[in-house]
Amino acid sequence: MTKPTIPADLEQWLSANDQRIHDELFEFLRIPSVSARSEHNGDMRAAADWLRGKLTAIGFTAETIPTAGHPVVLAEWKKAPAGAPTVLVYGHYDVQPPEPLELWTSPAFEPTIRDGKLFARGSVDDKGQLWIHVKALEAHLATRGTLPCNIIVLAEGEEEVGSENLEPFIRQHAQRLACDAVVISDSTMFAPGIPSILSSLRGLAYFQIDVTGPASDLHSGMYGGAVVNPGMALARILATFHDARGKVAIKGFYDAIKPFSAAVRKGMKKLPFSDVRFKKEIGVKSLGGEPGYTTLEKLWTRPTCEVNGLLSGYTGEGAKTVLPGKAMAKVSCRLVPGQSPAKIEKLMKAHVKKVAPPGVTVHVQHLHGGHPWRAELDGPIFDAARRALRAAFGKETVIVGEGGSIPVVGDFERILKVPVLLVGFGLPGENAHAPDEWISVANLRGGMRAMAALWDEYVKA
Repeated sequence: MTKPTIPADLEQWLSANDQRIHDELFEFLRIPSVSARSEHNGDMRAAADWLRGKLTAIGFTAETIPTAGHPVVLAEWKKAPAGAPTVLVYGHYDVQPPEPLELWTSPAFEPTIRDGKLFARGSVDDKGQLWIHVKALEAHLATRGTLPCNIIVLAEGEEEVGSENLEPFIRQHAQRLACDAVVISDSTMFAPGIPSILSSLRGLAYFQIDVTGPASDLHSGMYGGAVVNPGMALARILATFHDARGKVAIKGFYDAIKPFSAAVRKGMKKLPFSDVRFKKEIGVKSLGGEPGYTTLEKLWTRPTCEVNGLLSGYTGEGAKTVLPGKAMAKVSCRLVPGQSPAKIEKLMKAHVKKVAPPGVTVHVQHLHGGHPWRAELDGPIFDAARRALRAAFGKETVIVGEGGSIPVVGDFERILKVPVLLVGFGLPGENAHAPDEWISVANLRGGMRAMAALWDEYVKA
């Protein structure tokens, strides 16, 4: 079999325009498009308009479409020969809040390259990876004036807050979005130099738990010991979420899970993964979690229940002896096939009601969620991706899972009824939701070449 290669015209164009490609990405990354905060609504619109302008400039028909939340950028190029397939490329232009700001080595919205890494909020999640596709498409149009297949680009602005308005958008525009496959780059490679196709995602059920007691904070000396402390009550509630071995103790939590096959688990064990290296990368001395599973199985195939944030009482410098009037926790459950956000919401609320102590009022709010996803990796788009990745990175592709959630993946499959290819160019330890987020510059370049080659390979299938 002939080894696939990057077409010479595409390679030449990408190399010649490398500096401009990075300069434009820096412009994109400087826009603080934080979807979770209303003070950035103007920045969200600016980012959408900026992206629309770039897509228009390379030859797409593009528009910014309002939703009940942040706008969707929708761009189309449908001039391929009759009978050519249509592919929808999805990404998101919104980013996570940058805090804590003091932990960034360089400002979050001032892109900086150090040691072969591009640091900025959104560099890997997901502006940088979306930009890979935009430039790969431009390479075709700039060198050939055409693409081998029809392309739709859909970029949303609410992925980081649950994509609440995207499913209705897809349903409303299903005819316009009709395609043969969806391609998404919002994930990681297994390791440097090892191209990867993602086969599964965990879903999400995200909660806020509010505990209220006295009408206001009280003097802990005058009232402590006689009044139920909401902070302590919340701590007791959270402590019931797991048993002593690390297994989730919410009744019914595991009941509907559809296990991964023995073949998939066997494949995971063959991947070059090291617990020792993993601990070093994240800065811990030991690992935890559900017993009986390897670390990769815990990350990719098992559900979780985790505390994401806590707030109660006085947290400033020095001492202030108060008994807090309220306490709050943010809690997320990562879900696997067989589980659903709606079912986990019922189980969570029933559990908290059962264990909540008297003397406080407890309210559980389900903020947002997403369904888990598992793919069958057969078909032309997957075969083409394997060839394109090998051409760009020189190695065979591995199949991996992902512990995070991309809610829209399941929406695309259910509504458009087409396969979804997830091929990411991030790396482990990239700090996607943390300070010093980064993406490998080499992966940016390799990703553009792989995605440019993908379209030629796809029409060969």
